[in-house]
Amino acid sequence: MATKPVKKNPRLASGRKRARQNIKLNVANTSLRSKYRTFVKNVEKAVLAGDKDKAVDAFAKAQSVIDSVADKGIFHKNKAARDKSRLSAKVKALVKAA
Repeated sequence: MATKPVKKNPRLASGRKRARQNIKLNVANTSLRSKYRTFVKNVEKAVLAGDKDKAVDAFAKAQSVIDSVADKGIFHKNKAARDKSRLSAKVKALVKAA
């Protein structure tokens, strides 16, 4: 039975501060990552439902969120560009079909 290794508290003050900062950063990054995924899912749901107005509106909102998360380094810029491109193609196909 494997157990998790026990993390030791850092001895140096700078190490203790870095550990505190890492906890705060982890919470902030997790929140932004979740927000990114939620906005992408909202666009995909609207496309699947066939609601073009909602899809266009959701895509416009998603673009700014995707860009801001990529600028902060949470996701790589290329991943953000790839996701925007794929979402854009889905929304355009929906608009053309309707």
